[in-house]
Amino acid sequence: MTVTDISAILAEIFGPEAVTTPTDASWQVDNNQFRLLVLLSETKTWLRLLIPIVAAADAQPYFEQFLEANFDTTQQTHYAIHQDVLWGVFQHNLASLTDEDFREAIASLLSLHRTGLDDCFKQLVETRVRQIVQAAKSRGQSKESTVQTLERFYQEGMLGGLQQTPQQREQFLSSWRYQLDRLWDEY
Repeated sequence: MTVTDISAILAEIFGPEAVTTPTDASWQVDNNQFRLLVLLSETKTWLRLLIPIVAAADAQPYFEQFLEANFDTTQQTHYAIHQDVLWGVFQHNLASLTDEDFREAIASLLSLHRTGLDDCFKQLVETRVRQIVQAAKSRGQSKESTVQTLERFYQEGMLGGLQQTPQQREQFLSSWRYQLDRLWDEY
């Protein structure tokens, strides 16, 4: 892949008006939803694609899930922390990078950006529900008494927020009930 190829592909995907070239070794794609950076190493032998996802402080509760995703699901892209930001990152040797790989990397990074914290949050919630089910069953609790305990925790402000409206609290409790129903028989 060449510098000319990079410029052409970025312009084709995002439109030439969205792509700027701050230096002869960098490109920036800006629109309302994201900023994508394309950087070449000093020797112009390596390419790095970067997209900011969220502030590192917002991602901190999910670091374990992000590391698991790096191992299991992100394939050629990865999560990384730099300058207090969680980034989606792709790195590749420029000489062996194909147009198709470059396009796929961009699509993967955009997907990581779109997903944000959602998948990690869902994974964390499922882990917590599984722990609750295991703990409840080890104490001989029924599913119904476990739901009652969760409802009490919500009423006392230990789960959710005391400022939640009754509708918000019911929505959260419905989600908990659904997850308990779904996972109860697995243990």
